[in-house]
Amino acid sequence: MTTTICADASIVANVLSNSHPESSFQQLWTQWRTDETLIVAPTLLLYEICNSLHRAVVAGRLTVPESERLLEVALSLDVQLYRDAELHQQALKIAQRENLPASYDAHYLALAERLGIEFWTGDRRLFNTVRSRLSWVHLVG
Repeated sequence: MTTTICADASIVANVLSNSHPESSFQQLWTQWRTDETLIVAPTLLLYEICNSLHRAVVAGRLTVPESERLLEVALSLDVQLYRDAELHQQALKIAQRENLPASYDAHYLALAERLGIEFWTGDRRLFNTVRSRLSWVHLVG
């Protein structure tokens, strides 16, 4: 039986930017790939990755060619993306219920909640906000 998990952009961004195979993000990603874990995310994932790469270029941490190469890597990752109106509706409810400062993160939570799966993030602020109520939310790092 294949395990399915939801991973947010903080996970993917750390996998893309971290060249150290011993990092907790790299190790977890490698384990998911080895175990043939199905990784899912809302389409928001790609918008966040693209923005993250652009911001790294603006800040001088990446060159334009490096950002383009990393975007190609991100686009080739085996992540099943979800996009539907119901997801947005549920994300809005979760953002309000959990008193989140923005609804972006709630899209990942809504998808994980809908599928009854674990959600993994590298966002400590988000994790700390919801961990006491959402036991299926996990922090990497």
